[in-house]
Amino acid sequence: MKLNILLTVHQFLPEYFSGTEILTFGVAKELIRRGHRVSILTGFPAKKQLSDSERFDEYKLDGMDVFRFHHAYVPMGGQTVLTELEYNNQLAARYFAQLLQRVKPDIVHFFHFGRLGSGLIDVAASGGVPAYYTPTDFWSVCPTSQLLLDDGRVCRGPTRHGGNCVKHIASVTRGERVARIAKYVPDILADAIVKLTISGMLPNYQNCHDVAAMGQRQSFNVARLNALHGIVSPTRLMIKVLTANGVDGRLITQSTYGIDLTGYQKQIRKSRETGVMTFGFIGTLAPHKGCHVLIDAFRRIGSDRAILRIYGNPNDFPDYFADLQKRAAGIDSIEFCGTFPNGQIAKVMAGLDVLVVPSLWYENMPLVIFSALAAKCPVVASDFPGMSEVVRDGRNGLVFRPGDIQSLYAQLISLINDSTLIESLSANCSLPKSTGEYVDELLVLYAGRHSAVAGRGEIPDRQTVKPFEREAPIQPV
Repeated sequence: MKLNILLTVHQFLPEYFSGTEILTFGVAKELIRRGHRVSILTGFPAKKQLSDSERFDEYKLDGMDVFRFHHAYVPMGGQTVLTELEYNNQLAARYFAQLLQRVKPDIVHFFHFGRLGSGLIDVAASGGVPAYYTPTDFWSVCPTSQLLLDDGRVCRGPTRHGGNCVKHIASVTRGERVARIAKYVPDILADAIVKLTISGMLPNYQNCHDVAAMGQRQSFNVARLNALHGIVSPTRLMIKVLTANGVDGRLITQSTYGIDLTGYQKQIRKSRETGVMTFGFIGTLAPHKGCHVLIDAFRRIGSDRAILRIYGNPNDFPDYFADLQKRAAGIDSIEFCGTFPNGQIAKVMAGLDVLVVPSLWYENMPLVIFSALAAKCPVVASDFPGMSEVVRDGRNGLVFRPGDIQSLYAQLISLINDSTLIESLSANCSLPKSTGEYVDELLVLYAGRHSAVAGRGEIPDRQTVKPFEREAPIQPV
């Protein structure tokens, strides 16, 4: 049976090509190859002021229709509370309702709700369209998606009324003075303030509507996730986080991502005769990805013993990239290599001896790790749940204490000093799941969509969303 499937994602190719985007694109291409019809709804950061009717455009990409919603943190669609817009964007939901009428999908699969909001689930439920979700990060329970506090500590998730989230967001958006005050406000007090604000028992105060919206974020999202027909989690860590925050575990199936296995050489790494080892970093050059930790650790290694190749877009976070350059100054063996087309990932991996993933947050499961394993390239990764489910210390890679420069240096230098270690780790790199195998599992899940799970499709206080009516046809880009 050929299906008509609508996928959603927070951003998409050709402008954006990180892990979630590549996963969504790979699934779409494989479904199309099998004869299914696929459309994409994606968010996009608006570059200028737009009216509501100007926030939509569409384009074609490799045989699929891509519909785009230009998001911004400004009032739109009659909503003025920006905190609510982040997770319940009514204008995006109205556009989605219009798309369901136009595309008439058999299945909707959400790969990210960022820039779109989980209010889209209300629309799918109202239309009777079976809906699924693959959580590629922690957006559903964390407004920053990272479960990472502003001081670098890992967060356990929202408190009962989201008071800790209010403190965190206020700290990073309201200036240094507010950040200092928030630091000394106990979570229990913040929770009480949020609860009283939501109930209306406090008089209106500055930003009270944003505080109330943040306090309602978790319950809003979780109620909608529990109305889905299925959730496909790539890791045990994600299952633990979701169920701890109220998601019905019966909805969740664990399935690691699949990747395109074309072009990988699968050659076992050995110590080079020159004695010079090539380490690599591939990812977003942002503070939470920890590239600065890698550079600081690498500086302790003699320039004649190793090379570090850093792949990432210097324009994503210019200030951070400038800091990385400053840290690398004077070390000729550190190379900033820019970006590359995703189709060349196998070629890039072939040029590395070891991939380093020094993240400072609970990475759910970076696709780049699977690419490394496909190339039999050992991985040195931060010892976080999620990544350590795949990177097995001493077997196919090494782990180190997150953010610990000395711990990372010790693992890097052990690979250089022990001529047999890299070969044994490389030999144990098992071939990951292919995109085809991953899609096989999704199709089996879709086929069982009518099996009984309590609450499926039922949302307390489900929103009625009227489809957006355009005054003129959308012009393709």
